[in-house]
Amino acid sequence: MSEILKEILKDLPNGKISDASFEGANIVLYTKDQEFFKNDHGMVKEIVNKIKKRIELRPDPELCMQIEKAEKDIRKLIGKDAGIDKITFDPQRSVVIIEVEKPGSAIGKQGDILQQIKEKTYWVPIIKRKPAIRSQLIENIRSVLYQNSDYRKKFLHKTGERIYNGWLRGRKEEWVRITCLGGARQVGRSCILLQTPESRVLLDCGMDVASDKKPYPHLEAPEFDIKELDAVIISHAHIDHSGIVPLLFKYGYRGPVYCTMPTRDISALLQLDIIKIQRGEAKEPIYSTDDVKEMVKHTITLDYGEVTDITPDVRITLYNAGHILGSAMVHIHVGNGLHNFLYTADLKFAKTNLLSPANTHFPRLETMMIESTYGAKDAITQNPRDQDKFLGDIITETLKRGGKVLMPVLGSGRAQEVIALVERMIREGTIDKIPIYIDGMVWDITAIHTAYPEYLNSNIREQIFHKDNNPFIQDNIKQIGSSKERKELLEETGPCVILATSGMLVGGPSVEYLKELGNNPKNSLVFTCYQGEGSMGRMIQSGVKDINFKNGTKNELVELKLEIHKLEITGHSDRRELMNFVSRCTPRPKKIIVNHGESSRCLDLARSIYKVNRIETVAPRNLESIRLR
Repeated sequence: MSEILKEILKDLPNGKISDASFEGANIVLYTKDQEFFKNDHGMVKEIVNKIKKRIELRPDPELCMQIEKAEKDIRKLIGKDAGIDKITFDPQRSVVIIEVEKPGSAIGKQGDILQQIKEKTYWVPIIKRKPAIRSQLIENIRSVLYQNSDYRKKFLHKTGERIYNGWLRGRKEEWVRITCLGGARQVGRSCILLQTPESRVLLDCGMDVASDKKPYPHLEAPEFDIKELDAVIISHAHIDHSGIVPLLFKYGYRGPVYCTMPTRDISALLQLDIIKIQRGEAKEPIYSTDDVKEMVKHTITLDYGEVTDITPDVRITLYNAGHILGSAMVHIHVGNGLHNFLYTADLKFAKTNLLSPANTHFPRLETMMIESTYGAKDAITQNPRDQDKFLGDIITETLKRGGKVLMPVLGSGRAQEVIALVERMIREGTIDKIPIYIDGMVWDITAIHTAYPEYLNSNIREQIFHKDNNPFIQDNIKQIGSSKERKELLEETGPCVILATSGMLVGGPSVEYLKELGNNPKNSLVFTCYQGEGSMGRMIQSGVKDINFKNGTKNELVELKLEIHKLEITGHSDRRELMNFVSRCTPRPKKIIVNHGESSRCLDLARSIYKVNRIETVAPRNLESIRLR
């Protein structure tokens, strides 16, 4: 048993604790003593204050009421008004998850109903809001976790032992460095290796979907050894940050992956889609569905602001990045105040239709690594009101001439922003009520948005809580779920808006729609996100009008006659927002590393940050290492 567990048990009466284990950095104590579970007289709280670690007291699984009887009692205690939808038991952890329409009614005044459930059934209740749209993916993920609950318990305990059982590599000197394995002076395949004398941590592991030549990070670099990897942290779910994580499990990694809960779910969905796309292109997928499941089994989810140790000398806190649902900036505290590093990943320092702006207040900060997707001086996006009017005019004019508006979107983030924007314009009378068709992964990811409203800004959250105002389930929003429905939409449906993945036109239904709609001048194509180098979207934006579409083994040439527009509904900060973010950060960083941008934009932003703020800046290349301390 770990020394810290032994120390905790010394401060508790003999015979009260039947088992003590780790759940990652958290410590869980199990008891078979009914009275001690009901009232420990503040003993556990005293130990928490003493050792400054999170400790939870739970009933031993042997103490828990039989599941069928417990479910009946729980339904009776909560009552019908709460609208119970689903009750799921996790016997290994003595936890029961209860999904309801009205969480407040299920919790009761000052949590009295939860307390009654604990005292009567000896299960620990967790209340969750029933999502407005049922997500099969979320249910599949929960199923994987519950089916492997015994393995999860052992894995989490092993992770805790690594955190608490001291140094393995031997501490000879104090130093911290990072190595860019991808995403330096480019957009795509973000992957940063953080090394300390004790730890090896990977920050993101993505792929460049717009590149056939160099799509994957430099995992062959001499600095990286998968056998030494302690932890992986995913900032957010976009493929260029999370797409290669299952490959680590294919290569044998079995350590923890840290991220928010929405990031875990959306990442898994996008990774499964990679497999589907590669099979559709007659390629051998780079990993399998089993590798995605392994990732899910080894993921430890964190809330914003939740502090957790991940190795003996690394502690992390995730903060809202404002980029997409569940996106996070990673604050890393190394050693006992040795160094504090902020990895912003992709950030948005402005309130959007869905999200609050990125956080700017941190406990300590010496070095920051910041993105520069829109870091150039001329990369200034339109005022949101002007953008709204511009989109409204495009939709109105296209529909007047009997055309369709095709908007290629990133499945996560931009699609939901567009849905919320169009729904708001309809509600405010800016545009007529029009049919909106969504295709690709958009529907599934929208369902995930309704499952985690706490990650959205207060305005959209309130809309989701009231069914009639929920922008994602209006009667004019329709899902396209098959090739047959897609054909009917193209041939029989009149003027409409179509949102389809992928946003860069590098595969998926958006390419199929463009092939059919492209030669009709009545239609409009509206780009809504960054178009990566090498993508079809970038080619079209640069003026290419004749596009070759694959049709089986042949190519089909289509002359684009539809109107083409660019609308930056972006989850990235533009140049002005990036500079404001740096200026507003407290405390002020001493060094800034610029990445995740085309080379010229990285260098331009680095120069400007130094010139305005007199902060040391650097824009490394891939495979360069930088000593932070």
